[in-house]
Amino acid sequence: MNGLQILGTGRALPAHRVTNDDLAQRVDTNHEWIVARTGIHERRFAQGETLTQLTVQAARQALERAGLTVADIGLCITATVTPDYLTPSQACLIHQELGLPEDCPAFDLSAGCTGFLYAMETAAAMLPRMSRPYALLVGGELLSRIVDMDDRSTCILFGDGAGAAVVKTDPEAPWFCHLGTRGRQEVLWALGPGNHPAYLHMDGQEVFQFALETVPALARQLLDKAGLDKDQVDWYVPHQANHRIVASVAKRLKVPLEKFYENIASYGNTSAGTIPIALDEMVEQGLLKDGQWVMCLGFGAGLTWGGALFRWKSMEER
Repeated sequence: MNGLQILGTGRALPAHRVTNDDLAQRVDTNHEWIVARTGIHERRFAQGETLTQLTVQAARQALERAGLTVADIGLCITATVTPDYLTPSQACLIHQELGLPEDCPAFDLSAGCTGFLYAMETAAAMLPRMSRPYALLVGGELLSRIVDMDDRSTCILFGDGAGAAVVKTDPEAPWFCHLGTRGRQEVLWALGPGNHPAYLHMDGQEVFQFALETVPALARQLLDKAGLDKDQVDWYVPHQANHRIVASVAKRLKVPLEKFYENIASYGNTSAGTIPIALDEMVEQGLLKDGQWVMCLGFGAGLTWGGALFRWKSMEER
């Protein structure tokens, strides 16, 4: 079974911060109410930035940290539900801006907030057949494009941002992944192109229950595949949807909340961008050490869920 190693990470966030107090000027809410229910203090909204600009910036940073050039990349996958164009794909726009090789396939993957984990497993499967063993994986959204700013149930939750990782295939790297889908359009959806606002709609209670049903079970499945105990995992990196969900998952798994990395207070929910953004922050903060076990856990529209469990390899050991 082919595993993956993460060689470099990157992230890019819009400059414009939108605080809870800013939103309170538009909808009936306040800072304390939002923090108590979500853990979010602020989020970023693009003002002039395109998703291409953010994803390319994150990708360039990941390439630099990996010590590679665009000529080394054999596969480019972008996880997003808010591309700059309906067609060409966001991955093709990144391909063009970076000048990736023409024999480097580039395509988008739409799996909601689980998208980056779907991209990782897709890369693990495809890379052995590519002309070069390195893939550029990007997760990014401009969710402010599809949020109804008069809908309190959604406008307080979502933000814009992008994260990226350069990975390589490695048959000796421990790699355990599990993906799932439960087709339920009515829980979390946005209508496609047409003569109507493409606003995001969500049944928040259903999403909450779905997460608590699937994510702890997902973590246990990954642990069983790896033959590990929950306490052997050094870091849990969950999709940043809601602090209450993260805290509830930690409680159900009987894992200290301190092992769950969170940045939702600063960025809100950036969908496919949350996990790569979190990993990049952890790298910058020196939290990820060589040999540590890391478990990434995602869930989102579809409904979809997915997780990956792997050992971190520091730059010095590569």
